[in-house]
Amino acid sequence: MDTKALLQRIGIDGYDGPPRLEALTQLHAAYVDQVPYETVQYQLTPGGPLEPEDVAKRIIARETGGYCFQLNGTFAVLLTELGYHVQMHRGGVQTVNRPGDIDGSHLVLTVSGLIEDPERQWLVDAGLGDGLRFPMPLETGEMEQYPFTLRLRPSEKTDGWRLDHDPRASLIGMDFESAPVALDAFAAQHAALSADPTSPFVRLASAFRRTPESVVVLRSVGLSETFSDHVDSTLLENPTDYFTALADVFRLPLPHYSAADRDTLWRRVWAQYEEFQARATSS
Repeated sequence: MDTKALLQRIGIDGYDGPPRLEALTQLHAAYVDQVPYETVQYQLTPGGPLEPEDVAKRIIARETGGYCFQLNGTFAVLLTELGYHVQMHRGGVQTVNRPGDIDGSHLVLTVSGLIEDPERQWLVDAGLGDGLRFPMPLETGEMEQYPFTLRLRPSEKTDGWRLDHDPRASLIGMDFESAPVALDAFAAQHAALSADPTSPFVRLASAFRRTPESVVVLRSVGLSETFSDHVDSTLLENPTDYFTALADVFRLPLPHYSAADRDTLWRRVWAQYEEFQARATSS
């Protein structure tokens, strides 16, 4: 993987030195700020790459961001090449529509080997959309990560851990196993989630960015930005506004998309919005 190019892509030049908490925190914050969690990539061509080398090339070219398998898989390789000890874990996310079973539908990272305390473990997760902005110590407690408060505790479903998210966030929580696994443990879930027409990642184009000031979310054509005391919401009513938001807000200029591709994507995301409106009206 082109480590230097990926570091430059997330706005970090001249990284040097042993693995420290300050550097890990900087890397995590830069990564979730500059590389969006997104499923736009699955709208025209379902089934994107899982291999970190291939994912990194597309991220660097600003053709895609990623979702948990891609974002955390690539981040794991980047951190490993920078000297951190990284392990992958099977997890599951709980939302109002998902029970949160630990079925390997989420990839979680833990990191250790920091100079300050080599044995201490840290939860690292760049693939939760509006989840972590910074690493969290893998121990019971809570942490303010503006504009949200996140809590860690032992899981009631496994011998691993439970992350309880802020009530204002899009997800309720996430559980993960303590046992480490390899990336290929997620291959089957990746194939299903990225390519199956019934997958929520294929059925809805979304993007998330964890900025220093807010959490920005795009679902079909609905754009929202959450601050500590309020949420701003906007409807992107034309393709110009939609693709400007992708490029300027989510760092996704999509240089590989032709005019025909953009027209097809716009029609698809607008149809997703109309379908949501129809369901809301009938309920």
